[in-house]
Amino acid sequence: MIDYAAARAVALVARTGSFEKAAAALHVTPSAVSQRVKSLEERLGVVLIERGTPCTATEKGAWLCRHMDHVGLLERELTAHLPGLADAAAGVSRVTLAIATNADSLGTWFLAAAAAFTHASDHLLNIVIDDQDHTADWLRRGRVLAAVTSLEKPVQGCRVTALGALRYHATASPAFAARYFPEGVTAEALARAPALTFNQKDRLQHDWIRRELGRDVVPPIHWLPSTQAFVDGALAGMGWGMNPAPLVRDHLQAGRLVELVPGAVLDVPLFWQVSRLAADQLSPLTRNVVAIARRELVSGGPLA
Repeated sequence: MIDYAAARAVALVARTGSFEKAAAALHVTPSAVSQRVKSLEERLGVVLIERGTPCTATEKGAWLCRHMDHVGLLERELTAHLPGLADAAAGVSRVTLAIATNADSLGTWFLAAAAAFTHASDHLLNIVIDDQDHTADWLRRGRVLAAVTSLEKPVQGCRVTALGALRYHATASPAFAARYFPEGVTAEALARAPALTFNQKDRLQHDWIRRELGRDVVPPIHWLPSTQAFVDGALAGMGWGMNPAPLVRDHLQAGRLVELVPGAVLDVPLFWQVSRLAADQLSPLTRNVVAIARRELVSGGPLA
């Protein structure tokens, strides 16, 4: 049988980052939390918590934490129908839901969906950021319950819903465009003009170049791991980049930014994948995500 008192202690240490904060949440002493965690580790023969500042879950510990998330969802659903089962002395335990999304979705439309969900629920959200081509990996490893992803094929054990496409414009300041592309966008010009790139997983600039030129070009790169910094960097003339349409629409209309190739947009289809084990409990979040995405995104097919 699972020692749920010990498992809950592990989950709280991982979530709060310290034995002291976990103890406060459990209304026990830090020593009691330490004993519970150590006892479970000795029983299982594995380390569950990497001690440090902050404390973090090991791979095995993360599996246990995710199990406790599922248990918390089920307990909340059960006590809603059978309130007599709730432990009044223990108080109401709030469940934290781990969700993955790409930074550009979070910076444009996803936060509105998440906020609407929190208005109607007391669940807490742990939103993790990764490239849209890689958020599905978080689902495969069981590290999140749902994800915004570019993967249309359902991850094993998940349900998938098409959301629409996030449109990107290849943009730069007028001065930058005049300096580096006086004769238009060519392979030679792109090889000289600095591009803004989010991180090493970001392929949008390369996808746009290949689609427009039919070949690969490796431009000089400024690394800017921030959606808003991408826009600000383009406005400041640092480089050109693929910026989400909602964030640059006003700048394009005002002439503060220009498209490198007018009308040459890149639409990235997005999908909402949610674990079947938590799909019913997450149905309010799913409804918000789908409704807001379909309002804010464009209808888009696969990348050209």
